[in-house]
Amino acid sequence: SVSVEQLAEHLGVTLQTVRRDVQRLADRGLVTRFHGGVRLPSSTIENIDYREREALHAEEKRRIAEAVAQQVPQGCSLFINIGTTTEAVARALLQHRGLRVITNNLNVAAILCRNPDCEVLVAGGQVRPRDRAVVGETAIDFFRQFRVDLALIGVSAIEADGSLRDFDIREVKIAQTIIAQSRETWLAADASKFNRPAMVEIARLDQIDRLFTDAPPPAPFAELLEAADVRLHVATPPTV
Repeated sequence: SVSVEQLAEHLGVTLQTVRRDVQRLADRGLVTRFHGGVRLPSSTIENIDYREREALHAEEKRRIAEAVAQQVPQGCSLFINIGTTTEAVARALLQHRGLRVITNNLNVAAILCRNPDCEVLVAGGQVRPRDRAVVGETAIDFFRQFRVDLALIGVSAIEADGSLRDFDIREVKIAQTIIAQSRETWLAADASKFNRPAMVEIARLDQIDRLFTDAPPPAPFAELLEAADVRLHVATPPTV
């Protein structure tokens, strides 16, 4: 996704030209318009393939993960859920000491078990082959046994009504349980998640304590975050 202003600056044309051309593309079904910007069309019922998501916005996810790791205290307990961004966070936590991590993401478990100062607990249940996520009622019951310091979660979409969304109801149910069983919830999401549609609501912004992203959120999200009292961390690229 990109704003109209960014397109005009990048292409060296007026805002009116961008709006006219974007409308023509939208009429042909090649892009989707939203207030102040445009994005590539995407499904509300099916996520991008895991391998594609793993490569998509990799540098932005790395910066987000480093920002999250800087804020995670040593010796704390945390949930980490499914997603390529949360896997990047796991890699950024490899030097932390005294962590107890509870996860339904086998990729996260494989990463963090290399840290001898990190205890990893893995939920049981059905393993989803495409991304090695553990889902189902057994996993939900497992998470309900714990009360942890932090939940580090990823989502597929943040919509302009303040909802956090995903595609798989089984995945959503686990994320909701993780949020309910945590003292604080931190969301790690790159900027492409803003204004992206997805079918199932996980939570609302006012259930999140901190948001880590890679660019200032577009309108109306800055106002929504302030109203929800969410602390925003923007992991911008280093200046040269």
